[in-house]
Parts: sequence; structure tokens; C-alpha cells
Amino acid sequence: FEGILKKGDALMTMINLPYGIDDFRKVRESNCYYVDKTPFVAALLSETFSVNLITRPRRFGKTLAMSMLAEFFDIRFDSTELFKGLAVSEMEELCGKWLNKWPVLFLTLKDIDGETFEDAYNMICFTIASLCEEHRYLLNSRNVSDTDKKRFLRLLEQTGEKTDIRTSLFVLTRMMKAHYGQDVILLIDEYNVPLAKASDHGYYKEMLDIVKTFLGMAWKSNPALKF
Repeated sequence: FEGILKKGDALMTMINLPYGIDDFRKVRESNCYYVDKTPFVAALLSETFSVNLITRPRRFGKTLAMSMLAEFFDIRFDSTELFKGLAVSEMEELCGKWLNKWPVLFLTLKDIDGETFEDAYNMICFTIASLCEEHRYLLNSRNVSDTDKKRFLRLLEQTGEKTDIRTSLFVLTRMMKAHYGQDVILLIDEYNVPLAKASDHGYYKEMLDIVKTFLGMAWKSNPALKF
């Protein structure tokens, strides 16, 4: 599906099929087919709910859509070229207010699995540590408290207690709001995987004890969040 066709004297570049690619930036930069779902940005912003749940069948493009949202909102990026030619780029007022204007914390829980609770819990610790590595700049922020920086280091080095993991998303969003002086957009992909896998392997209660606080504190009445 990739290459160049010759027709007469003209050369036609073929567009790639993004099989197995769920990263929006990679799809756009690799000249792949992309079904334009960017009008979803406007639809999402028209909602008045602080928490939005996106439910679709498997392989329906949820992760790609979440990646698109992260690229659109994230203040660390300049995504103008990625969205050029797509529907949302025609919405000038919306783009002026939202395109790369907000702190974004994008987390996927798709890899949280294990035959035992200990294995799955270690995967949670690794996932949070990887997220901290992505946002390591927070350690150098003058606006973030020393106490939160110490919590951050424990998460980054995977030396924290379960309480550190339970409160990690709340702490990370609080640190980001302090650093940027703006509310944070939190995107969580495959949020249900840890409990689904725990149910399959017989440690549902132990995982629930972690996840209910881990997600509950992040979503419910979190003063750091935009949504």
C-alpha cells in the first residue's frame, strides 16, 4: 500500500494505510489515510460536563481520537501543520482559543495486566513513572511546591508507597496547574482495563482498592482540571 505509481508521464504518490497506528501525529506525518474526526473537538467543547466518557466498540478508533485531542490541546506542541486541511482548522475562533493553549496530561492504562496483583501493580507504577518522565520539567518549576516535587520523585523512581500511586494523578495535575497557571485537561485511555484484567485473574478487590482512589481523586472535584 506504499510507493509510487506511474501513470503516463505523471507520478502519483500513494497514501499509506495506517494499520496498527493509533498515534495521530504519526498518522499525519506518515502520509496515511485519516478519516477526519476533528469535528469531535467542537462537539466535545459544546458539552457542559466536567467529565466526558467516550464509549465505542473495540477497534473503533478511540485511542486515535484521544491522541488527536491531546495533540490539539497540548500547550507544549505546535500542531498547526498536523491539523492543516482538516475540518477543525476552518474553525478559526475555536482554534484561536484552544489549539495548543492548554496543559494536557494524557495517560493510557492499556498495559495494566498481570497474572497476579503484584505484577499488575508494578505495571501501574511503571506507567506512572513513564508519565512523570514525560513531564520531568515540573521538577524545575519555581511554581511547584517542594512537597509535591518529593512526591513526584518517588513516583519517577518507583519508590513510593501505595498512597503515592493512589494520589498520583491528583498530584500531577496540581503540579501542572501550578507550573502553567492554567487548568489542566486530563485524558485517560483504556481506563477500565486494570479492573477488567483484575477480574479475569482473580484480584479484583485489590485492584479496586487502588483504582477507585487513583481515578476518583483525579476526576471528582479536582480543582486543577479544565474538564
